[in-house]
Amino acid sequence: MKYYPYPCARCGACCRHVDRIAQMASFNRGDGVCKHLTANNLCAIYAERPTLCNGEQVYKKFFSDMTVEEFHGIISQLCKKLREAGA
Repeated sequence: MKYYPYPCARCGACCRHVDRIAQMASFNRGDGVCKHLTANNLCAIYAERPTLCNGEQVYKKFFSDMTVEEFHGIISQLCKKLREAGA
């Protein structure tokens, strides 16, 4: 199945909770926020971002047994929880 990107709103919520993911510890600037998150909610290392920050790589490596739509449904739920946690 051909992957297409999740329609990200670029709110930065996922980048403000890297302390919740052990594999992202080296990206935590000390307050749970990714050290590469810019003031305008963009990623300063987007082209070289880690696998866990790349939806297509995560899908292909861990979720390819489901449809892209199902995967995006999971991402949508997680995104909503992260936005609510930051409120």
